[in-house]
Order: sequence, then C-alpha cells, then structure tokens
Amino acid sequence: MKRSDLGALLLLGALWGGSFLFMRMGAQDFGGFALAGLRALGAALCFLPLLASADRRAELRRHAVPITVVGVSNAALPYALFSLAARSLPAGLSAIFDALTPLLVAASGWLWLGEKLDRPRLAGLLVGLAGVLWLIGGSGSPGHAGAGSGWAIAACLGAVACYAFTAHYSERYLPVVSPLTAAAGGQFVSALLLAPTTLWLWPAHAPGVRAWLALTGLAVLCTAVAYVLFFRLIGRIGAARTMVVLYLIPAFAVLWGALFLREPVTLAMAGGCAVILLGVALTTGLLPVRTAARRHKAAARGPARATAP
Repeated sequence: MKRSDLGALLLLGALWGGSFLFMRMGAQDFGGFALAGLRALGAALCFLPLLASADRRAELRRHAVPITVVGVSNAALPYALFSLAARSLPAGLSAIFDALTPLLVAASGWLWLGEKLDRPRLAGLLVGLAGVLWLIGGSGSPGHAGAGSGWAIAACLGAVACYAFTAHYSERYLPVVSPLTAAAGGQFVSALLLAPTTLWLWPAHAPGVRAWLALTGLAVLCTAVAYVLFFRLIGRIGAARTMVVLYLIPAFAVLWGALFLREPVTLAMAGGCAVILLGVALTTGLLPVRTAARRHKAAARGPARATAP
C-alpha cells in the first residue's frame, strides 16, 4: 500500500470517527431527528453536482426502488438512531458499537442466507458478542453513559443491524450500480424521508453556533467527503483493504471524544473495544487462524508461492 493510500485510509478513519463527535456535539441542541435530517440534506446538496450527468440521472431512475431501500437502511434510519443515541452515550462508545457491523453481516449471512462460517469466524462471532455484553454490563459505570443509556445502546444496535441488512441487500440488488450513484441517491432519499420529522421536531430554542458547526462537519466532511474518499480507496486498494477502516473508527472516536469533550475512557470501554475488534478480525479473516488440518494440507503442498500485490 502506498503512503498516499495509507494516509487516505487514516483520514477516512478520522472522518468517520469524527462523525460520532459531531453527533454528540449537535444532538443536544438539534435533537436526534432534526440533526439526522439536516445531515442527510447537507450531504445531498454536496452530491447535487452528480445530477449534472445525464447518465447518472438515468442510472438513478433505472434503480430507483433498490436505491430507495438503501437510502432508508443505510442513511435515514442509522442517522436517526445514532443521533438519538448521541444524546446519552459518549462518542467513543457509540463508535465501538458501530464496529459490530462486520459481525452482524457475517451472523445474518450464516443464519438466514446459509453462508458458511469456518471455526475461526464462528469463534469471532462469539468473541464479538462477549465484547458487546462487556460494554452493556459496564454502561452504568460513572462517566460511561448518561440517563437512558439502555435505550441508546438499543438504538446503536438497531443502526448496526440496518447496516448489516444493507450489505446483503446491496450485494443482491445493486451489484451493477455505480457506488457513488447509490450513495448520492441514498442521501437524497434520506433527506426526503427525514424532512417531515425534521420540521415537526425542530428544536424550540435556536441551536447555538457550536451545534451548527458540528452539523456542517457531520454533513460535509463525515458524510459527503468521506463517501467520495471511501469509494476512491476501494478503486485504488480494493474493498478488503479499505474495510480495515472499521478498526480505525472506534479509536479515532474515542480520541476525539477525550480531546474535545473530555469524555473518560473507562476500563469497560477499552476492554469491550479490544474484544469486539478481536472478534471482527477473526470473523473477517483479517486475523488468519490456521487449524491443524489446514497446516497439514499446507505442509503437504509445500511452500506457497508469492503473488504480486
């Protein structure tokens, strides 16, 4: 991996980790639904130049139904759920739950789609579940979460379930659609769907400058810019390497929360995060585990030949 690609990967992790910081900063003033709706609207406006292309508009029309579904499951619902959770949970803790996405993708594929899981990946699911239970068990510790943290944790898990559904749905119904078209279309759909609740639940008191700055960073940097960077990285280094960003998001979110909001890093957060990321590494195959049978087969075949990256 080139240094420029590594730098872009770190930047993406910092941006997506920063989204939890900005949600935490803006949720108290705007409320969860208004913040989510304005985030989608801001990102949609950033993607508006894409509609200048006739081919892009035609692609949106041809795949309007699946793009609408993805707009609901990958933007509208997760934005609202994470924004609601941000009113009670520290930024770092919400991001740690977000790291569960690969685990739920693997678990749902195994349970409902019949996808095979070998022993290391099955072990990874169990390890990841243990990390979640660790976090939930420690959520009541001082400084760990605010009032209503139980509902906030449920909201985070609901958002992650939406992401897992989107992964399977997109693979089946959007394999030929340009990723940027799907991303832009999803933001437009999300903005339209969240518009009624944004207006209905608009805060009684005008949000402060700090909240508006957080919203701007959330919509422009952490959504629109981050999506473009994400798809650029996939084109340059491949999807598998790009997904390493999932390891970086919780680390950056905890860092930003500690630096800018003085959020404490508790033992439960540190331990739960480490256990969950270990589970993700096992489940996604990023931490290879070779069984005795595999080692025996590998020895029988002889040394493997190196391949070009």
